[in-house]
Amino acid sequence: MRAAHRVAAAGIALGAVLSLAATTASSADAESPDAGTVRVEAATDGDLEAAASARVAAMSVREKAASVVMGHIPTTDAAALRDYMEETGIGGFILMGANIPDGEAAVRAVTAGLTVDPAFPPLIAVDQEGGDVSRLGGDAFASALALKGEPAAAAQQAFAGRGGLVQRAGIGVNFGIVADQTDDPGSFIYRRALGTSPKAAAERVAAAVEGEAPESLSTLKHFPGHGAAPGDSHSGIPSSGMSKARWRAADALPFEAGIDAGAALLMFGHLAYTAVDPAPASLSAEWHRIAREELGFGGVAVTDDLGMLQGSGVAAYADPVANAVSALAAGNDLVLAVMFSNARTAPDIVDGIVAAVESGELDPQRLDEAATRVAVLRMGLAADGRGLMPCADCAPVD
Repeated sequence: MRAAHRVAAAGIALGAVLSLAATTASSADAESPDAGTVRVEAATDGDLEAAASARVAAMSVREKAASVVMGHIPTTDAAALRDYMEETGIGGFILMGANIPDGEAAVRAVTAGLTVDPAFPPLIAVDQEGGDVSRLGGDAFASALALKGEPAAAAQQAFAGRGGLVQRAGIGVNFGIVADQTDDPGSFIYRRALGTSPKAAAERVAAAVEGEAPESLSTLKHFPGHGAAPGDSHSGIPSSGMSKARWRAADALPFEAGIDAGAALLMFGHLAYTAVDPAPASLSAEWHRIAREELGFGGVAVTDDLGMLQGSGVAAYADPVANAVSALAAGNDLVLAVMFSNARTAPDIVDGIVAAVESGELDPQRLDEAATRVAVLRMGLAADGRGLMPCADCAPVD
């Protein structure tokens, strides 16, 4: 029941199934107060998962491959963004600073351009942590630097506001909850972490998910935790010799708390806990097993930006397509590419995934699993109306 609860709570907003009450020719039925009325019934987890499985089963290998790629091009031109999404068929898009025009209405025009099919919207994501990492304007809510010294309820309030800000922009996914923990002010992640101890971070991470989840699909990052691995993964592969037992008793706690609270996505970092696996967690089947089997995560596993692997300078990670295939094989459901990318990067990754399936390098069942998990979130967004744009004349979030 515990694992089932986590899957159900993974930020998936189940829609409503509308059904007309049957009427008959008999006068008794015609006089029934239920005759001809509309009845609203909540869809079940099984309904959504079955619908996602059926949709993926009808896809070609190329369509499945495209659906597990989150791409990026740096423009605010809604027409160009729509063309990009239509031509690539990719399942997600991350908004960076170059995609954010001034004003909420202008941002909504961007996200509307990305949403080719509101019945099956892409996973549009943004890094809206607040404070140092903010893409959207108008985020006056408390940042992690302040929240680490406040009660957990303050984190819930801040992320409730942040989730509303994200939702009003037409964005479904926030890569905004940093579940790393450290008490070292010299760490590059310190200002972005919600706590300076495992317990404090866990309380605030759970509260942040609970606050944000009604409006935006929450993402925990950067699993299994930057705090114990010194260095910045934008320019190297931070590593730690911490034992798994010590990790489980400390750095794992904020991630577990966020999973229990219902986070829909878990972002795997490009960092290595060498006592568990010498490979970066983003490319480690063992870390994916731990997240699924030991922490009970049932949602979408997403890589941190694969361009960061290229930026590490490690020769083995110089090929972005190979990195994407390896990430999928390890257990990621969604591969993200930003740094060093251009309009051809996502299509090239799609080509590489297709080639890997055809050559036997990537198990087609692994691709099906990833595509289905992504489809569940996309269909959940649509069922909850999150594939539709908010009203243009609503007042902005204060």
